[in-house]
Amino acid sequence: MGSMSLNCLKQLMRAMTDCPGFDRVLSKVDLVSASPGKVVCELKVEEEHTNRGGTLHGGLTATLVDVISTTALLYTERGAPGVSVDMNITYMNAAKIGEDVLITAQVLKQGKTLAFTTVDVTSKATGKLIAQGRHTKHLGN
Repeated sequence: MGSMSLNCLKQLMRAMTDCPGFDRVLSKVDLVSASPGKVVCELKVEEEHTNRGGTLHGGLTATLVDVISTTALLYTERGAPGVSVDMNITYMNAAKIGEDVLITAQVLKQGKTLAFTTVDVTSKATGKLIAQGRHTKHLGN
């Protein structure tokens, strides 16, 4: 976090999605708020985000867990993104086309070499939990 402002964090997220790589799938994710070790984003589920059943694709949900939890790590004093060593997602409910979802990532613990994060994907309208992810990252030495 140190010198990184909320606007810098927004610019960083925009730079990721403006590149030709895979992160382009997150181009419609908006950063809503950030505090040290916690980031909240929003996404309106559109057809491009769905599976054949017309609901939020599990792979996109996994990507949200990965990238938004990393963003929360960037918004800490240490500011290190780390590399993934473990990630799991539990899918509990579906999000349909047109539904707004909130993605809330929080750093649970940041140690010398490992960081542990959690991510809740919830319906903005009802608060119902759609998915929950855990992400462990190696921070280096």
